[in-house]
Amino acid sequence: MTRRRAILSGSTFEERIGYARAVVDGDRVHVSGTTGFDYATMTISDDVVEQAEQCLRNIGVALAEAGCGFADVVRVRYLLPDREDFEPCWPVLRRCFGQVRPAATMMVCGLADPRMKIEIEVEARRADPAG
Repeated sequence: MTRRRAILSGSTFEERIGYARAVVDGDRVHVSGTTGFDYATMTISDDVVEQAEQCLRNIGVALAEAGCGFADVVRVRYLLPDREDFEPCWPVLRRCFGQVRPAATMMVCGLADPRMKIEIEVEARRADPAG
């Protein structure tokens, strides 16, 4: 029987919209599109690189709660309203994913709030699904 568990970050968006930061389903971890909001203060930087760093901190917390980390990520999706903002983020993204080399996609699209400059979604596979 597959064990399914929701992970909540405390973001007000989760309650208002009706979703979880991440869902653990057996050995799979699905992390929702995550933006650069600091969930403790519900503030967001104007700088895309700082937003990318905060996205990854938020994702890292969810992965840790799920019993895994960035080394377990198999898929990443980057969503940005402005394609020119992607390249400045590469060094930050490479720090997390450079050795892991997950499958990746970057899409240009509108985001839910005009302050958001990047959103990152990941899927990971836990080595120990019972953990």
